[in-house]
Amino acid sequence: MKFKGWWMVNIGLVVLFFGTFIFILFRKVDGAGVVQTPQAKEIALVVLGIFFLLVIVCQLVVYLVIHNRKE
Repeated sequence: MKFKGWWMVNIGLVVLFFGTFIFILFRKVDGAGVVQTPQAKEIALVVLGIFFLLVIVCQLVVYLVIHNRKE
């Protein structure tokens, strides 16, 4: 994957993350029909944040591989 493609993927991931973040904040009922309380939204956002941190770590590893390959 070229370096420019890596940036495009990262921009797409950030847009997806913020879209999911906004969706979680504004939904009233989840897919199972459970009414979303502030605590349930907070838990969902924590899970989303942990997943996003995992993606960031993977992207940093890919960045280092691409950066070292260029030299």
